[in-house]
Amino acid sequence: MKFTLSWLKDHLDTEASLDEILDALTDLGLEVEGVENPADKLGTFTIAKVKSAQQHPDADRLRVCMVDTDEGEKQIVCGAPNAREGITVVLAKPGDYVPGIDVTLSVGKIRGVESHGMMASERELELSDEHDGIIELPSGEVGQKFIDWLAENDPSKVDPVIEIAITPNRPDALGVHGIARDLAARGLGTLKPVEVTPVQGKFPCPIPVTIDPETHERACPVFYGRVIRGVKNGPSPQWLQDRLRAIGLRPISALVDITNFFTFDMNRPLHVFDADKVTGGLRVHAAQGGEKFLALDEKEYVLQPGMTAISVGDTVESLAGVMGGEASGCTEDTVNVFLEAAYFDPIRTAMTGRALKINSDARYRFERGIDPDWTADGIEAATQMILDLCGGEPSEVVVAGAIPDTARAYKLDTARVESLVGMSIPADEQRATLTALGFRLEGDMAHVPSWRPDVLGEADLVEEVARVASLTKLQGKRLPRAHVGVPTGILTPLQKREAMARRTCAALGYNECVTYSFIDADSAALFGGGADAMALENPISSEMSHMRPDLLPGLLQAAARNQARGFMDLSLFEVGPAFHGAEPADQHIQVAGLLVGHAAPRDPYGSRRAVDVYDAKADAEAVLAAIGAPAKAQILREAPEWWHPGRSGRVCLGPKKVLAVFGELHPKVLKAMDVKGPAMAFTVYLEEPPMPRKKGATRPALAASDLQAVERDFAFVLDADVEAAGVVNAAAGADKTLIEEVRVFDEFIGGSLGEGKKSLAITVRMQPVDKTLTEDEIEAVAKKIVEKVEKATGGSLRG
Repeated sequence: MKFTLSWLKDHLDTEASLDEILDALTDLGLEVEGVENPADKLGTFTIAKVKSAQQHPDADRLRVCMVDTDEGEKQIVCGAPNAREGITVVLAKPGDYVPGIDVTLSVGKIRGVESHGMMASERELELSDEHDGIIELPSGEVGQKFIDWLAENDPSKVDPVIEIAITPNRPDALGVHGIARDLAARGLGTLKPVEVTPVQGKFPCPIPVTIDPETHERACPVFYGRVIRGVKNGPSPQWLQDRLRAIGLRPISALVDITNFFTFDMNRPLHVFDADKVTGGLRVHAAQGGEKFLALDEKEYVLQPGMTAISVGDTVESLAGVMGGEASGCTEDTVNVFLEAAYFDPIRTAMTGRALKINSDARYRFERGIDPDWTADGIEAATQMILDLCGGEPSEVVVAGAIPDTARAYKLDTARVESLVGMSIPADEQRATLTALGFRLEGDMAHVPSWRPDVLGEADLVEEVARVASLTKLQGKRLPRAHVGVPTGILTPLQKREAMARRTCAALGYNECVTYSFIDADSAALFGGGADAMALENPISSEMSHMRPDLLPGLLQAAARNQARGFMDLSLFEVGPAFHGAEPADQHIQVAGLLVGHAAPRDPYGSRRAVDVYDAKADAEAVLAAIGAPAKAQILREAPEWWHPGRSGRVCLGPKKVLAVFGELHPKVLKAMDVKGPAMAFTVYLEEPPMPRKKGATRPALAASDLQAVERDFAFVLDADVEAAGVVNAAAGADKTLIEEVRVFDEFIGGSLGEGKKSLAITVRMQPVDKTLTEDEIEAVAKKIVEKVEKATGGSLRG
């Protein structure tokens, strides 16, 4: 919505500055999007006088002028045909920016003659499109600011143009009068009343208007019209043209410009028909569909059933609330005009405009809601302006239908302002605010004005009071604190685990993926899913037909897409739900990671290597440690069938409590998913590790010993099929008080050991608690370790 400052002051008696008005508009909810102030671009130009003008020695169309300026006499070369001695001109000096030609002036030479500035035309100063010659002022003192001269002699040229954003719930602000009303309520001036005197009709209206019964109820409740004969439709006066140009409209003719003026001035769209082209009466009706309509934009539209049309006989002359027709439009030859002022349904108007892709100022206002009560005043005010500017003789007003009843009232509870928006506003001030906005107060009931279709409840009254008081002072509702101190956490333990797992994976160098919970049936079958119970009833596509049984299919699909684009080294992870049944309890939360390619980039030190099972194992253990899983978990075989049978394992608490699975994915799975392998992965089941018994955030004190730890190495000759876990567990059980850690550090197969044998070396760390261990005590523990391992594995200490 654009308007000029002087236009606003036609409705608002104010002494407020432009900056004060702009600040108030934004604070009222009418956000200022831009201001075009001519003073910003014309402030440097001054008035000068041409003392002499001689022919340029080397150019027929150039003159060398001696110009009297505030800095003395200056020589300026000018090519304007009206450059002559004695005229008063507008001077642009070296260093001034000329907006019309986008040039900053400097001293230059034109055909060998120096020129110290230029004398400007109206187009060069962006005052108009006139560029046949330089500006000739009828008066003015040398050195006077041109902007000051314009303010005194032609104020429209220096009138700031303000553009504000209008939210859909504020149709009243689509007219300058409505904007002035808000500013007056804020206290920036006094709203000038709009006085409309009915125009006495001289003869009966020769064009009757009817509204079809089914149309009257919703689409067009009321239609006002009258004929004005004997008008002279010439150019509109300069003040009206200036206002329309300022807001970006092109003046067309007096009749059309008057309707555009009221559209922006009072948010009252109007339409004028050439009465001589309307043979018979006008009929407002719903289109049957298929009618053709040539609009004022010179485009032909085909109407759809239900669109509101205004027709003469079977010919559509206007699309109600959207755009008039070319056939009955006014031209310079129009002498008899039919003026229309009606109220059209916002929803149907919006649907019509969208369906036909027609955007117009009338549609923009009707679809948001105009003031139905000002329909009668609108036709009277427009009639008077037509008579004043175009002459003519008016007929009586013809009315079809009736103005819709918009009366409604809501209780004003002055105590709700503070509870809803946290502002303390006296009751008298609240009532005064609503009265200034046009509400009628009777006791504690506020009657809503007809121009505010957005006010639909008691809370809206509070919003109006708070908005006028100041939107910048709005505060959220303050709830009393139940206690002082650290507030109780609101995240569940599982949510905390999700966050910690996500952070850990990111810290390990993985990139997070967020994939659909739906996958195709074939991919689901590869990971133990794909049953009919997990099929979607209405899938998005055939590639998203089943709920995913695991997160890995989505990660593998992402890996395949990346490999197709040349990215071969990938580290991807996802946190989310997987589904192994159709019941709510069959959903579980997983963390899955996928490693493809190499663990490091190429470098001159040979550190590049392919990812392996131990990378996935280490990352799975890191996630488990981060979420608080017990450290004494076991590594067992027999992972699900989509894992490589010899290069995968399960992290368990006992044989049935599976915390995670890790390893290399089966080659057949990679082939089916079109992933170039090998690929390592892990899946951690976040709900499986036992939840901490203590719900507090405190941690136990650190138990540190100041006694020296002792490490001893042992190597055992074992059968080749003996698992390292058995050796580690047996050694750790030799003395659970002293032995802090058992770790495998070497494995040797073959050589002198013979067929079917291997050597496994472990290191045992013993941490004394109350005293330093003696050599005899260390040897005693070492003997127990050897005995335990030999008994558990059948092996022997290597000599």
